Amino acid sequence: MSVPFTMNYKEVYSQETVNKIEELLADSYALEDIVEFIDENSEAKFRSYYQNYVEIGEEYSYEAVDDFIDQFGIHSLVGDNFQDAYRGQYDSKADYAESYVSDCYVIDLPSFLEIDWEASFDNMDVVFSSNGYVFDTQF
Repeated sequence: MSVPFTMNYKEVYSQETVNKIEELLADSYALEDIVEFIDENSEAKFRSYYQNYVEIGEEYSYEAVDDFIDQFGIHSLVGDNFQDAYRGQYDSKADYAESYVSDCYVIDLPSFLEIDWEASFDNMDVVFSSNGYVFDTQF
């Protein structure tokens, strides 16, 4: 059900949802964003996940959080799952794999050595979103 921002939310949503909205409005959350989230998800998901969604979105980016949800589902947005899974944003799978190996292993590779970093990425327990975000699947 699409709810216009101007509609009186108290007449549309359950009392439990209205109470949660009012609690968030008192903490300076934006009603328009709340209504949009409910419209795209559900009242139950709003009550369960919205605060965490906003906190993570403001700390990292909403695009990253949305990609995480696309990969693992909104139910995965509990506790520190996002923070445990998030590995950053990269231009390609190969860039992530090379960066990971360089950061985790102290090795000097000879300049003549060619490594298929993309194939190496495919062997890792991570996923690469369409926006370049990398998430560990073992969170």
